[in-house]
Amino acid sequence: MNIRTGSSAKLSRALLAGSVVAMLALAGCSAEHRTEDSAAKESTETAAPEAGLEGLPDVVAVVNGEEIGLDEYTEAYESQMSQAEAMQQQSGQEVDQDLVKQQAAELLVNNVLLTQAAADAGIEATDEGTDKVLEELAAQAGLGSVDEVIAAFDEHGVSEKEVREDAAGQFVIDEYVEEKTDVAEPTDAELKQQYEQLVEQSKAAGGEAEVPAFDDVKAQLKEQTVSQDRNAQIQKVIDGLRESGDVEIKI
Repeated sequence: MNIRTGSSAKLSRALLAGSVVAMLALAGCSAEHRTEDSAAKESTETAAPEAGLEGLPDVVAVVNGEEIGLDEYTEAYESQMSQAEAMQQQSGQEVDQDLVKQQAAELLVNNVLLTQAAADAGIEATDEGTDKVLEELAAQAGLGSVDEVIAAFDEHGVSEKEVREDAAGQFVIDEYVEEKTDVAEPTDAELKQQYEQLVEQSKAAGGEAEVPAFDDVKAQLKEQTVSQDRNAQIQKVIDGLRESGDVEIKI
């Protein structure tokens, strides 16, 4: 069996900033924050008990014979907890630590399932694809170029080789998902119907004047609809991989 630890795990949370796995796992913080999470990990590895991870096994999950180690899980958990705490500041609701633990495990399992499926499908990373992932990461983090992304990671002790290896892995997942999903753009009529529903909801809440004109929100509605459809299709893909695979989560 192969335990997933080390440099491969180090960047996974950062490079998943815009990935399908992160979206499905309710991960929403920026790539910049995730870079900080990766850097902070080295100074907090021994603080697992404070993070609520005491007593967990060295192997937290097994996916089709591939083991996910505690080090990688701790990174994922800390990233998820950071996001949960940020949401807590906005909502005022107490963080459900057990839920965060489960979300971190599910995120990692889904990532492994998609990576394995992509490999079985013969999908391989390319230099162009790797650069594409890094360009998207740069845009998400507000950086001007791939070189700036590399430099940002380098400041936190992560080498360019490690960055590109994880970006290549993310490209493979993205390509597999692209092959397995088919998202159609909504028609104007469908968008108009959604808009009218929003107007009705606003009326019921007494805030009709707060709803902008249809043309002003059309692009946003389209993006939201496409994202929801894509996520639903991705979840079906993952569900299928779980049903045909062998997944054991030990937390």
